[in-house]
Amino acid sequence: MRARDAGAGRSGAAPRRAAGTGTDAPHAAAAEADPPHAVVTGASSGIGRAVTERLLAAGWRVTALSRRPAGAAGDGLRWVAADLADLDRIPAAVAGVERADAVVHAAGLQRSARLGALSAADGAAMWQVHVAAAEVLVDALVDRVPDGGRVVLVGSRTMTGVPGKSQYAATKAALTALARSWAAELVARHVTVNVVAPGPTDTPMLHDPARAATPPRLPPMGRLVSPGEVAGTVAFLLGPDARSITGQTLVVCAGTSLG
Repeated sequence: MRARDAGAGRSGAAPRRAAGTGTDAPHAAAAEADPPHAVVTGASSGIGRAVTERLLAAGWRVTALSRRPAGAAGDGLRWVAADLADLDRIPAAVAGVERADAVVHAAGLQRSARLGALSAADGAAMWQVHVAAAEVLVDALVDRVPDGGRVVLVGSRTMTGVPGKSQYAATKAALTALARSWAAELVARHVTVNVVAPGPTDTPMLHDPARAATPPRLPPMGRLVSPGEVAGTVAFLLGPDARSITGQTLVVCAGTSLG
């Protein structure tokens, strides 16, 4: 995921060219001395694990950040124990990353309650992992993302608002604002920043007792979204055909947003 120079780097620094290529072709491993490298959060289960497995199968190297060991396995995998709620430790967790051709923030949690029974602690916990961790992670890595690199934040279809999920929805809506702002800041470097927003997805989070107040509803297609489908959308955004897509939110919801 190395690309032609396309403007100044952070804080007006001189344009940077990632060594070894002059093309806009992300993960063009065959043309490089080493495979592309991604940093993926939440890699122990669910969407984060599916993304990790998808990238490893495609020949990427992956630095996987999660509290528990990454569920995937492969020669290109490096697992780093990291609690994304512990913001002060995130920079140290990625200190050994020399180049991040892609950053995928998939870590998440859900706590549900209706107005009148909201928990400020639950709201803060979701904000920490979904939004603040994204801020700290991408801020720490942005100067190690080469021109033409990719950033994907995993949001949620609930970002538009769902009864009983106001706090969760607010944190996921914030990711769209982050992505559009960062996309505008990085567009001259051809670094794209996008959100993938799944609907009800068959992951451990969907069955977490902490969200029992809002049980999942089956999408109109009659099935839950699979983590692999979401991972496929992320992989598309990391690929060469998505190099002109930036600042966007792609919804994968099996028809949930139709009505």
